[in-house]
Amino acid sequence: MERTLGIGVIGVGMGLDLAFVNHEPGTRFEVRAFCASRAASLERAAAATGVQGNTTDYRELLRRDDLQVIAIFSPDHLHAEQAIAALSAGKHVLITKPFTTNATDALAIARLADDRGLKVMVGETCRYYTSYLAAKQWLDDGDLGEVVFADAWYVHELGDVFELTPWRLNAPQDFMYGGVCHPLDSLIWFMGEVEEVHCLGNRGGLYPAYPLEDNFLINVRFANGGIGRVMGAYDLVQPPLPMMGLGIYGNKGSVQADFTDFQPSNCTARLARIPGREAMEMRFPADMEGAYGQGQAVRRYLAEFEECIVNDTQPQINAWEGLKTITALDACWQSLKTGQPVKVETPKA
Repeated sequence: MERTLGIGVIGVGMGLDLAFVNHEPGTRFEVRAFCASRAASLERAAAATGVQGNTTDYRELLRRDDLQVIAIFSPDHLHAEQAIAALSAGKHVLITKPFTTNATDALAIARLADDRGLKVMVGETCRYYTSYLAAKQWLDDGDLGEVVFADAWYVHELGDVFELTPWRLNAPQDFMYGGVCHPLDSLIWFMGEVEEVHCLGNRGGLYPAYPLEDNFLINVRFANGGIGRVMGAYDLVQPPLPMMGLGIYGNKGSVQADFTDFQPSNCTARLARIPGREAMEMRFPADMEGAYGQGQAVRRYLAEFEECIVNDTQPQINAWEGLKTITALDACWQSLKTGQPVKVETPKA
């Protein structure tokens, strides 16, 4: 297949995962350039992938006619500026999570993408884990009935994260957007748009140099009448439970799924129609590819993005879908600061 869709990647951490397409048959994608702030990082990227023509200025990627897609894997606070610049230059945009760090920027990106007729996809890996996909299938098949309650969590001790990516301390990263986006987006995927949130938070004290709240408990009311809870905790000793997980509880059945980096994942369902209501367990092998063992999830969303560009369709997490999560996270910060529940008003296309 002819390589008609050149990709320029900003960021050489998880961004390096995209280079697999250069050795993948049956794809139009080809990674043709990387951008990083340090020349030494680009040298390592070139040695690891064979990709040349790299740069320390992302604007050089935007001027290249052989690049149709810009993939943004830079620190969170740079996403909006780079996405808006890429769309303005006529490029399709892939953005790793979080989409942005405020709803104003997310809305501007959504509107600009529509105005320019370009595709934006948020690379939220949780929607592409095998265990989570299995749980979603139970819901879509109607086996859970009406969902009345849901919960999701992402608990990750930050020590190794700060060591691997020190920008998270230097910037610093906002873990409401950069962490809680995972479990909250997962529930939006299952439950739909958020109507109201009530958020509590604190600092754990393991990392005194980090200045913001980094442990969160959030009660959620969805527009469909369902309720849920989200836990995002990052400044504590890693507890003995899966790093990520979700539970979807309905009046015909319930399902739970989990994910931990480089470990097998699980999906377990219990249905009212099964005699004795015995649990059905599915176990999936660990993904050992890519940064943090999420390479297969990246492959799945990149394949979807390619089909959307070729067929002029929308990714399941386009800019408007991504805006739902960011708007709710904005409301979570407001709730944390005021101590009160906050209504969520997500702008429409």
